[in-house]
Amino acid sequence: MSPRKKIPVYAAVISVAAVCCVLYAYFIEPQRLVVNESEIVAENWDKAYDGFRIVALSDIHAGSNGVDNAKLRRVVETVNSLDADLVVMLGDFVATTRDRKSVLVPMSEITENLKGMRARYGVFAVLGNHDGWHGDDAVASGLEKAGYRVLQNQIVTIERNGERLRIFGMKDHLQLNSWYTFDMMVKHTVAQAGGDGKFLVLEHSPDMFDVMHYYKSLGDDFGLMIAGHTHGGQIWLPVIGSPIVPSSLGQRYNRGHIREKGRDLFVTTGIGTTLLPFRFMMPPEIAVITVRSGSAK
Repeated sequence: MSPRKKIPVYAAVISVAAVCCVLYAYFIEPQRLVVNESEIVAENWDKAYDGFRIVALSDIHAGSNGVDNAKLRRVVETVNSLDADLVVMLGDFVATTRDRKSVLVPMSEITENLKGMRARYGVFAVLGNHDGWHGDDAVASGLEKAGYRVLQNQIVTIERNGERLRIFGMKDHLQLNSWYTFDMMVKHTVAQAGGDGKFLVLEHSPDMFDVMHYYKSLGDDFGLMIAGHTHGGQIWLPVIGSPIVPSSLGQRYNRGHIREKGRDLFVTTGIGTTLLPFRFMMPPEIAVITVRSGSAK
């Protein structure tokens, strides 16, 4: 076969492959639910919490492609099989319509199907930008009815082996007027709560990790931040990576464990979809993080 005659064959093969990828990204991958286990060494993590096992969920977006009520119950069952010390949920429980005036699944249904998760030290949640568009109070009320503690610029303290860990749940950064407002909020919340211990920071968007560097928020007590929001870009391509990441910092905080300036961040790629109903090479995940201490304490 001459090179000229091969061109239509190559074009046909490429076209078929592209169609198969699109069909997979719409019909198959969003239906999956994988458990991704990571063991990370956090530079400033308290030795009393060495081996602490955190299960992280984010961006459920109930009603988005692949996330029906059965999927929510599957999430609960899977989490309860993972022997978690702590479960953290990192926002965007609802999926809003394009005009942001309604949600695809009522919060009452989400409450009913998401309840029942358990962990030794509790289940805590923060809210995301889609939750804010729908109404923080409505989403928080539903989660609390399910038995979970929602932290909105609040700190709770747990104790293990005689040492305290402060869990600092922050409001979504998109609802703040400025980074200066964020820094003032951090200082005020810490002063009001008092106490001591390293901080486990829960925030919907990882972009705040960069802001906390700039302001040196929490100082030497910063232990680890866990975030979501990016979905890992939802689509990952060889060489290119994730073409679109919903972050002002691009792919810098896209997913997984990131260490900068002696501080540690973990970003989970989440469960649902938004904007486009596709996932490709970035399946819905429940992240299990075993944290090892790299600190002197």
